Amino acid sequence: MTLDYALHMTETVPVLIVCDESMVPIYAKPGDAGADLRASHDAVVPAGDRVLVKTGCSLALPGGYVGLVHPRSGLALNHGITVLNSPGTIDAGYRGEIMVTLFNSSKEDFHISLGDRIAQLLIQQVSKADFVRVEKLPQSDRGESGYGSSGKK
Repeated sequence: MTLDYALHMTETVPVLIVCDESMVPIYAKPGDAGADLRASHDAVVPAGDRVLVKTGCSLALPGGYVGLVHPRSGLALNHGITVLNSPGTIDAGYRGEIMVTLFNSSKEDFHISLGDRIAQLLIQQVSKADFVRVEKLPQSDRGESGYGSSGKK
């Protein structure tokens, strides 16, 4: 017997949205973290270049939440298309249209049609930091080790 409790957990966040019914972000499968965002117009992402694609959607997120715009893995693998400033951040106070900066890392232009799924939207709870200025940070096991410090294997 397979137990997949994640498919039965339910926590919802009310998100107000203004858009055409066909542009409402949807979760493709049960258990998906990201809801698909769609292009509200035809566009071409030139090879090696970027383009801003509108989704036709504006959101009102509750305070304490953020919308994060992530690339779609299939577009990245199959066409070299990614979200340039990934993840894009949609603050709770933003009321403008969601737009996605797509980058084409391939050598061929990529054509987008109205309604194509172009990115994923994740809604996550956020905590506010209380930044406390100090003269020296406490020690840690990692210390100042940075890029590549944990090795390849």
